[in-house]
Amino acid sequence: MKNVLSIAGSDCSGGAGIQADLKTFSAHGVFGMSVIVSVVAENTSRVIDIQDVTPDMIKKQIDAVFEDIEVHAVKIGMLSTPSCMEAVAERLHHYKPNNIVVDPVMYAKNGYPLMNPDAVNTLIRVIIPCADFLTPNIPEAEKISRMEISNLGDMETAAKRIHEMGCKNIIVKGGHAVGNAVDVLYDGERIYRYETHRINTKNTHGTGCTFSSAIASNLALGLSVPEAMEHAKRYVTTAIEHSLPIGKGNGPTHHFYDLYRNGLR
Repeated sequence: MKNVLSIAGSDCSGGAGIQADLKTFSAHGVFGMSVIVSVVAENTSRVIDIQDVTPDMIKKQIDAVFEDIEVHAVKIGMLSTPSCMEAVAERLHHYKPNNIVVDPVMYAKNGYPLMNPDAVNTLIRVIIPCADFLTPNIPEAEKISRMEISNLGDMETAAKRIHEMGCKNIIVKGGHAVGNAVDVLYDGERIYRYETHRINTKNTHGTGCTFSSAIASNLALGLSVPEAMEHAKRYVTTAIEHSLPIGKGNGPTHHFYDLYRNGLR
């Protein structure tokens, strides 16, 4: 079995963060592990508070995993402060894992900031160069590339600009645009577009976490970058199509829909 590590914040309501990552790993048949960098008191409607884990404890969690278990892919999610980013980057440089997927989480679904605005420069300097795969949505890509994105051409330009910052593959997600959901992947040589119909639902809590975890799982399983992206896009689309009306706000996606429908195979 392949083993995949998530380094991210927690979501006590279960729809995003570490909890969504572990569910996605399980749905893909890989063994999930976690390093918690922040404890987030949130639900489908709001973020109440955030308590960051100390950089020293983040490093010790990473050490605990790598000294004992082979890691085939790493998904990185919420990193709220520069010191947290520095700690994660230092241990990644030490262990040099393959298949690092970075979801540069900046805001919760309700718009609450999950990353210190002063940390964006540190993200660009120390985290993005570690990434084999970077998965920003349009607002995040705008922050990183420092340009406005209003169409597909802008998404492609931003992808190329961010790629120059050191990541190997960059996918700019089109979920915040209008019309069909079109994601743009740039691998340093060519542009790929992945298009699906837009699903009319408010229950999209944790979609970014789920999508990036699906990519990490597929890379761990040996798929190529375009294949990992295609499979992840299909998985998250199904999870959104069958999302769960749980809570009073934006409900979570259905990570195990296929399992519930078809059973274990």
